[in-house]
Amino acid sequence: MGVADLADYPWDAVAPYAEQARSHPGGIADLSIGSPVDATPALVAEALAGATDAHAYPQTMGTPALRAAIADWYARRRGVPGLAPENVLPTVGSKELVALLPLLIGLGPGDVVVHPRAAYPTYEVGARLVGATPLASDDPAEWPAETKLVWLNSPGNPDGRVMDAASLRAAVERARGLGAVLASDECYAELGWDAPWDVEPIPSVLDPRVTDGELHGILSVYSLSKQSNLAGYRAAFLAGDPALVERLLTGRKHLGLMLPAPVQRAMTAALADDRHVAVQKELYRRRREVLKPALEAAGFRVDGSEGGLYLWATEGLDAWDSMGRLAALGILAGPGHFYGTHYPRHIRLSLTATDERIDAAADRLRSAAL
Repeated sequence: MGVADLADYPWDAVAPYAEQARSHPGGIADLSIGSPVDATPALVAEALAGATDAHAYPQTMGTPALRAAIADWYARRRGVPGLAPENVLPTVGSKELVALLPLLIGLGPGDVVVHPRAAYPTYEVGARLVGATPLASDDPAEWPAETKLVWLNSPGNPDGRVMDAASLRAAVERARGLGAVLASDECYAELGWDAPWDVEPIPSVLDPRVTDGELHGILSVYSLSKQSNLAGYRAAFLAGDPALVERLLTGRKHLGLMLPAPVQRAMTAALADDRHVAVQKELYRRRREVLKPALEAAGFRVDGSEGGLYLWATEGLDAWDSMGRLAALGILAGPGHFYGTHYPRHIRLSLTATDERIDAAADRLRSAAL
């Protein structure tokens, strides 16, 4: 299978619902896409502006300052001490890495790529691009002998499910038993909401409680799009097994996948500052505390959603019926059909809208419940 054989981009099917929502007298409350709306932190923008004399090619492996900042961040924020420069690598956003990882580690027909049952579709796309077989499974006992890559996603997109250290450890042990690479997409890890994640850090797959300090076959993937409002910067990175990192670095050099030098400088500044992350989290917390009870009052049940930027909800109807009901209220969501075949009655609503639009959506939901 090649790029030409991929299915139509799924969000195109949402267009009629978006048109209906836009016709609402109060305008659309677009909660469908998780694209940040808040400002990029000034210290990050200033770092970018100060690095615009970028006349030389950037380093694919990242500057020494950036690699040190990534390692320091893992130690400070994720409970993963002792990472060295050879353990980390910047990427051009995380989506391209998710899509290209099967290619970069040499997978092909006959290989199985496992991903979560409720899943961001790019895990499956990456498998199909190389002719591998995608398998949606949250149970390590189901993973077949042909498994060569396992994707975890915690907190999950779309369902906000958080894996504790014991669950991560079980997944790592099973993947190693199969000889598979395990990659954990952790880009929402700074956004924990429900107990215990409201007070306790969400664990990384690189946490010593998971790995016993042995990183063989394991990668953690992270993005600054959500915690730092850098979606437009395409600022992400991975960390883990140095042999895997070296292999990925070689492939990325051949493909020209290098992060622009000004973005590397901006990432270094963002990773060193925890204050702006805490400020942004409180903005999302407030939006969640407004939207979630209004959604429940309108007859929806919110499942999972312990962490991350989404509410994963159902009212027991097919997702397209719920999409229509919400569009009549001027609210646009994402249907569960986009996230695999297992949740056709769920919808995903994003917290990445302005306070004013979140408030408007909540008011309409409460009115519909009366």
